[in-house]
Amino acid sequence: MPLTKGNNNVNLRLKFFRIYMHKKLYLLFTAAVLFMAGCSSSVDKTTMGPEERFNYAKAYYDDESYFEAAAEFESFILQYPGSVYADDAQYYLGMSRYHRGEYLLGAYEFSKLIRNTPTSEFVPECQFMLADCYYELSPHYSLDQKYTEKAIEEFQAFIDFFPLDKRVDDAEKKIKELNEKLALKSYEDGLIYEKMEYYTAALKYYTLVTEIYHDTRYAPMASYRKIVILNDKGRNNEALKEIDNFLSKYKDDSNYSSVERLKTAINNQ
Repeated sequence: MPLTKGNNNVNLRLKFFRIYMHKKLYLLFTAAVLFMAGCSSSVDKTTMGPEERFNYAKAYYDDESYFEAAAEFESFILQYPGSVYADDAQYYLGMSRYHRGEYLLGAYEFSKLIRNTPTSEFVPECQFMLADCYYELSPHYSLDQKYTEKAIEEFQAFIDFFPLDKRVDDAEKKIKELNEKLALKSYEDGLIYEKMEYYTAALKYYTLVTEIYHDTRYAPMASYRKIVILNDKGRNNEALKEIDNFLSKYKDDSNYSSVERLKTAINNQ
């Protein structure tokens, strides 16, 4: 049935009504937001005691409003440095930084609590989180690895000081992961120097992998490259020593048979 002029008028009125309602709802929503913001800014924090002020900051943290939480915990620490809630505020300040991805600031706040309040119940948690901040800062293996090394150091300190903590397994797994990254970097550096025919430098990096990162998957790979270089350079005694090391440690490695054959060949020379 074709639309009539009357139907067109009805549809037009409905269209304008919908636009009007959308605008009205938007204005109501905006007014509500402004009202809540006004209420928040009108809170008189000067009349709060330490406990009430801490709970005020903690409410932001529990609501995952970490920017506001960090600001409030910082203010609390400045205003009540001797409060029984001071170490709580310091811990949650670090956690607020961590949740915002501000890992260097988080590491600073956690280390501050460990240094200034060594008897706090938050020290084990802060030591773990300090290490985890550096873990999060650990970059791609090809880049500078100072944060990787720092994370390993702090995770190891956590394990040493709190060996019965339930997070020790997690710390050990992360140390292993980070060591794998360091081993890969050294192994790749060795490959680069080998391709450039700087064999002394290549051997140095391969040895670093086999001695320092001997429990990583790159150790047998580095050992094999050492054997190849030493054999090619006619350094048979050194090659045989590395071959014996390889055959005793890496029985399941894919290069095991070829290394055995190489040993036989060198001995038959």
